[in-house]
Amino acid sequence: MTAKRPAVLFVCVKNGGKSQMAAALMRHHAGDAVQVHSAGTRPGTAINAQSAAAIAEVGADMSSAVPQPVTAELLRNVDHVIVIGGEAEIEPVAGMTAPVTTWHTDEPSTRGIEGVERMRLVRDDIDRRVRALLADLTQSSA
Repeated sequence: MTAKRPAVLFVCVKNGGKSQMAAALMRHHAGDAVQVHSAGTRPGTAINAQSAAAIAEVGADMSSAVPQPVTAELLRNVDHVIVIGGEAEIEPVAGMTAPVTTWHTDEPSTRGIEGVERMRLVRDDIDRRVRALLADLTQSSA
């Protein structure tokens, strides 16, 4: 018997940076072991180029990603919802069973760090959290 793959949804407001970074990193580390989704509460129109560049530096890929909206169907079909940052908010929907966890990630711009260096620090913070989540997911599904 094959265990069901856990499904994770990463959410931020625009779905062009942090949630896409988290999704790309989870895919990179987990391969096919986890179903990975990414969406935004008010999705933008494009992926943040600096986010994509920072992700590519570590061998992950978000170059084909497109901002997507959070939908009730998506919320009902995942096992974990991870909100990245304090701006996006998820209201539970009927039939949703996934817990909602908020990651308050490092924001280097509050310390005057901008550009690609900012994105590298954000990436590294998200990567640490993604690796810990993956360890929890693979431990609980073993």
